[in-house]
Amino acid sequence: MYERLYPGMSWPQYRAHWPLAPHSQFVHAGAIDWHVQIMGQGPVMLLLHGTGSGSFSWRGLMPLLAPHFTVIAPDLPGHAFTSRGPPEALSLPGMAQGLRALLGQLQLRPQVLVGHSAGAAIAAQMVLEQAPFAHSRLIGLNPAWLPLPGAASWLFGPAAKLAELNPLSAWATAKLAGQSGAMDRWMARTGSQLDAQGLDLYTQVLSHPGHVHGVLSMMAAWRLKPLAARLHLIRNPVFMAIGSNDQTIPPALAQEACQRLPQAQKSLQMGLGHLAHEQDPLGTVQQILRWSQPTPATPA
Repeated sequence: MYERLYPGMSWPQYRAHWPLAPHSQFVHAGAIDWHVQIMGQGPVMLLLHGTGSGSFSWRGLMPLLAPHFTVIAPDLPGHAFTSRGPPEALSLPGMAQGLRALLGQLQLRPQVLVGHSAGAAIAAQMVLEQAPFAHSRLIGLNPAWLPLPGAASWLFGPAAKLAELNPLSAWATAKLAGQSGAMDRWMARTGSQLDAQGLDLYTQVLSHPGHVHGVLSMMAAWRLKPLAARLHLIRNPVFMAIGSNDQTIPPALAQEACQRLPQAQKSLQMGLGHLAHEQDPLGTVQQILRWSQPTPATPA
């Protein structure tokens, strides 16, 4: 009913100044029009951004990863330049299935899945449900693998809770994002400090009603408890990078995740917040590359 009120972001309007725009393409798959950036060569690595963000979240990492991997970074459904698709596409299983369709259309099979926050939950869902990823490496950057009280409202506060009751709240929320100081306050909730470009990019997407509506709709459809209950079934190599100053997902949850995933390796990014990979792209890439190396065979 409200979809016509919230058209997505128009690529021609933003293309001239969007990060890594020459590497952007649009692909229709799984009833979704995807915006995806692809660059590099070698084994395939999939990068999945977190709630409220977009493929621009990887702007500092992709050029550093490209000499080693064919890197794929889509905007998730309802985010930035990717369409929302059918209602079920915004749920956790729906996003995992949508990405499977996208990768099938691109004829690419990632050997490494890297997800930030909610993107890590989608990656975990994929390795649990999709046979092609049964042996892929799973890397979570401040991963949202376990339920967190209030997690759905960290970005938009009360607006997230009102989304199901009043979808028109996306207009008001987007308007608030454009006000002076609003983005600084939201970033403070993450424990991260971004440069001017990063703040401007988040201001642009979070002040766009279409993007905000997609994010709020995703939050309304998001359920982490079923994933958390199956987390122990993951047998893939698992790695976690945790920002010590993450104000969104308490670092203590990483230890609980390690108890459910005893094979997981964890690295602490000191002084960095929820958006640690944007604060320190080089350090994050170095860690990802170390974790992406094949495990040496155990001598007989």
